This record gives sequence, C-alpha cells and structure tokens, in this order.
Amino acid sequence: MPEPAPPASDLTPDQALELLRRGNEQFLTGGRTSVLTSSQRRLDLAAGQQPFAAYVTCSDSRVPPELLFGRGLGELFIIRNAGNTVDTVALGSIEYAVAVLNVPLVVVMGHESCGAVKAATEVVTDNATFPGSIGPMIEPIIPAVLSVRDKDGDLLDNSVRANVSRVVRQLRQHTDPILLEPQRAGKLKVVGAYYDLDDGRVDFFDRP
Repeated sequence: MPEPAPPASDLTPDQALELLRRGNEQFLTGGRTSVLTSSQRRLDLAAGQQPFAAYVTCSDSRVPPELLFGRGLGELFIIRNAGNTVDTVALGSIEYAVAVLNVPLVVVMGHESCGAVKAATEVVTDNATFPGSIGPMIEPIIPAVLSVRDKDGDLLDNSVRANVSRVVRQLRQHTDPILLEPQRAGKLKVVGAYYDLDDGRVDFFDRP
C-alpha cells in the first residue's frame, strides 16, 4: 500500500506526475491502491492540506481520480464538472491550488464516452438543442468539436482529446500571471490526460 505523498513543496512537477502514473499502474493490475485513511491522518489534515496536484476532470461517476491513482485524503485538489471545462469558478479554484497550496502539477483529464462532449458533437453534427442550463454548459466545448470534425477517426474520442487540449492551452498561455509565472519558472506543469473507461488506463497525452 502506498504511503501518503510528500508535501507539494517537496515535489517537482515531474515527480508529482510520476506519483499519478505509478498509482494508475497499480490500479490497472488490481493492486491495493488506497492510501490508509486513519483517525490520525484525519487529525493531521484538519490542521491544513498539502495536496500534490490539482485535478480538473469530469463529474462522470465512472471517473473518480482518487481511485484511479490510488491516492487518499488530502492528496488531490479536485475540480469536477461535466465536460471538464474551466469557467471562472474552476479557474479560481486552480489558481488557489497553485498560489496558496503550492501544487506543482495541474492535470486536465477527459474520458471515453463523455456525455457532455457527446452533446457538443450533436450540436455540431445535428444542430441539437438541450434544455435548461445544459446548452450554455456545453458551449465552451463546441470549438474543440469544430476543430476535429474533419479529422479521421471517431469524432467523440477526437473531440474529448481536443477539449482537453483546449483547456490545457488556456491554462498554459491565456491566463493570469498567477499560473503563467510558476510555469515559466519550471515550478508548475499543466498536463492533459485521457481516461479509457474500458481498460482503466490514463494516457497523459498532452505534456508541455
């Protein structure tokens, strides 16, 4: 069983990413991946958190980051919404994780058969409409779909990856100095990932 990760301040971006990669390998082989959650661990965390990564991913119930990477309480600072988009609330949460909690790694992860991305593809291919706030929620995904609609391969899978890369690009290039400066200094990396529901593997396909 893995030990709790070192504090974020003790890890480089690459070391943080390697913790996730190794945890996912254990998950794939059916190993014991859960970090022990004890009363002492809860008491330690009550005094303050030191997560080693901020994780932006979909709300889909099949995509729980702690389980996919064998991590426990206090180790991942998770931002979840349908389609793993980054609005003002999500961006503020990421900035808090970097500026206040000093995480060295931000991961943006999409996944196979994402319902929000599928809805965005239907807007593009069928001019579909959706009730309530669902339509406005998926609007940011539509440019990613448009960017790959003529590409070979499965439109949904291509769109999921394009949507991840769109968000990653936003966080790497078109954001506040609060995120840009630590990236320029080598203290922070933003990485894009894709989770395969069928085999459980996480592909960190978009690295700086």
